[in-house]
Amino acid sequence: MNMNELIRVCDIEKYYGKENNITKAINHVSFSVGAGEFIGIMGASGSGKTTLLNVMAAIDSVTAGHIYYEGKDITEMRENRLAEFRKHNLGFIFQDFNLLDTLTVEENIILAMTIRNRSKREIEEKVESILTALSIDDIRGKFPYQISGGQKQRCACARAIITNPRLILADEPTGALDSQSAEMLLETLTKMNEEMRATILMVTHDAFCAGYCRRILFLKDGEIFNELVKGKKSRKEFLNEIFDVLALTGGERRA
Repeated sequence: MNMNELIRVCDIEKYYGKENNITKAINHVSFSVGAGEFIGIMGASGSGKTTLLNVMAAIDSVTAGHIYYEGKDITEMRENRLAEFRKHNLGFIFQDFNLLDTLTVEENIILAMTIRNRSKREIEEKVESILTALSIDDIRGKFPYQISGGQKQRCACARAIITNPRLILADEPTGALDSQSAEMLLETLTKMNEEMRATILMVTHDAFCAGYCRRILFLKDGEIFNELVKGKKSRKEFLNEIFDVLALTGGERRA
């Protein structure tokens, strides 16, 4: 599958601490992400996967190396330019939803567009299509406390994708969900990837979740230890491969 390169991560390192108490969270990591990919980042606790997500989201800075988005080096940008970059290029899905309780589902989703100064007509058209596509049009007028965790997370997905971001970053998006809601969310992410052509990078410790990805990078001690590509394999075959690699990395199986 030929895809345009969207992101290139070049030999990045990330250290925390000072002098004699330095932790190397990321150690010489390089990889690229093609437009339209659905990539999983896996590894045991402390492997560096959340740190990697944070530096790719320009929330944290690298100690060394470079990250390019369509040829633009975000590691060289100042904070005001980084804030603009995040606003116009990235969408986020967090484990704890991050919805505003005082706004309805529809208003939470609209908020992402209003801060980008989109026209009222464009907002209305886009919101209608997203609400329908993610099957949450029937709860549009409800507040977050009135809906289930799975519905909240689909609302968060809608908010993440409505501005057509270059990349959607999902950090353990099923962590607060029961298994049925988690499966619905993963089907939603797959739909966003396949039908809406969203590029998704998802951090997860859960093999079941990772089985929905098209490619998986496995981290161990801050380094890429292995990589799997789904290709034409069935989900069952892909899951078995994931379990085999996790057994080597010390990653966790789904309970």
